[in-house]
Amino acid sequence: VQIVESGGALVQPGGSLRLSCTVSGFALSSRTMAWYRQAPGKEREMVAVSSSIDGRTTYGDSMKGRAAISRDNDKRTVYLEMNSLKPEDTAVYYCNAATVDDPWGYWGQGTQVNVSS
Repeated sequence: VQIVESGGALVQPGGSLRLSCTVSGFALSSRTMAWYRQAPGKEREMVAVSSSIDGRTTYGDSMKGRAAISRDNDKRTVYLEMNSLKPEDTAVYYCNAATVDDPWGYWGQGTQVNVSS
């Protein structure tokens, strides 16, 4: 199993960014996919979730209205589109693949997003 995040970058406040999470070793459609983030000195928090059970998407309060999660099962890739970025969005963004039977699931190594002028 492998999960690889990409797309992290330095972006100015107000800018946009798209993160990608490409998986191998399991069928993307079989797992609920989520993006989490962790800023220095803070706990990891949920950003967005794409359910494999009912197809619903859920967003954490921190980026609600500014982020969109989507998946392309054929490309084995999950995306996180972020806009109106703020300095407080600076964090390492992680991709997670979980199921009801495996709630911890698989994690990638993360991709760094820095929002700064």
